[in-house]
Amino acid sequence: MAVEITDANFEEIVMNSELPVVVDFWAEWCGPCRMLTPIIEKMSGEYEGKAIIGKVNVDENPGVSAKFGVRNIPTVLFIKGGEVADKSVGAVPEKALTEKLDALLN
Repeated sequence: MAVEITDANFEEIVMNSELPVVVDFWAEWCGPCRMLTPIIEKMSGEYEGKAIIGKVNVDENPGVSAKFGVRNIPTVLFIKGGEVADKSVGAVPEKALTEKLDALLN
C-alpha cells in the first residue's frame, strides 16, 4: 500500500530517503487521479524494498504541493537523493511510470 505523505512527514519520508521515492499528488474529487490510484498501489507492492511509493492529498497538504509547484493533478514526482529526477503530469499508462522509476533504479 502506498505511504501517506503529508506536510508534516514529507521531509522524513521523502527528502531523507536513501531509496528513490515516487510521490503521487492527488485529490478525492479528481477523476484522472482515481484512474492512477490502482497503478500507484500496484507499484507500491512491486517495488517494495527498492523504492518508496507515496501519495500526497493536495487538499490536505498545501505546503508540499506549493513547494514543488504542483498546479495540475495528478502529478507524479520521481525523487532521488532529495532532488526531483523526473515527473509525470496527468493520467498516464503504468508503463510510463514504471519506466521512469526503473531508470532511477539503474
